[in-house]
Amino acid sequence: MTFPTLILGIALTAATTDDPRPFPGRVSDWHGFVRHDFRVDGADAIVVEPPEPLPGRPWAWRGEFFGAFPNADLELLRRGWHLAYLAVPDQFGSPRAMDHWETFYEMLVRDHGFSPKPALIGLSRGALYCMAWAARHPDRTLLVYLDNGVCDFRSWPGGRPKGLGEGKGSPEEWSKLLRAYGFRDDEEAIASRLNPVDRLAPLARAGVPILLVYGDADTVVPHRENSEVVFERYRALGGEVERIVKPGQDHHPHGLDDPRPIVEFFERVRRGG
Repeated sequence: MTFPTLILGIALTAATTDDPRPFPGRVSDWHGFVRHDFRVDGADAIVVEPPEPLPGRPWAWRGEFFGAFPNADLELLRRGWHLAYLAVPDQFGSPRAMDHWETFYEMLVRDHGFSPKPALIGLSRGALYCMAWAARHPDRTLLVYLDNGVCDFRSWPGGRPKGLGEGKGSPEEWSKLLRAYGFRDDEEAIASRLNPVDRLAPLARAGVPILLVYGDADTVVPHRENSEVVFERYRALGGEVERIVKPGQDHHPHGLDDPRPIVEFFERVRRGG
């Protein structure tokens, strides 16, 4: 059984949740779940299957660092969510990275019956990918969960070395960011409006909920330049935003010892409550 859908302005024939195609590539065990590794659009892809997928095949999409601090990911899998990741490192959520994400998304929705609205997980720089997708496709975003997320690349990798923030920054990563975005120089990057903190309005208009989890002693991605800016601006835009602040915590560890507040946010949004 198939149904027509529209992705990227092109009418496609999409697999329903009743007859999804099997995943390609190598099969292995990941924390007791079935993992598939394959290639999509020249990039390494990972999909992990839950034992009993939920109706509609909801999925969580990791922006970066697959497998790092995975307790929320694992609990989502136990509850029937799929987990997906596409490796486009050193792209910092650039338009080039999003072009790869478009292809991966199209495959998962069209061929494997995934929900057309993934839930996005952005740890650290992974937030740049997730927020870039959400700004480009608020209608194809269920929610965004950012964990000590980079929400302003002037703060990281810019930071103190570039005179752009209080964080440690990274001149090496800043140079990579300039190349990834095609910025001619520092001035063009600083003036760019492609930062997550500057692209919140489309998400608010679409009603995309955001969850922010962060330490208030983060020396790498300072919360006052990133998560708190998103919190205040999104709330001012009328967007639905929640935060969980970890007193005295630096950039690591990510997540929560007990992931239930994160997972319950996902489940509440999925149910529409």
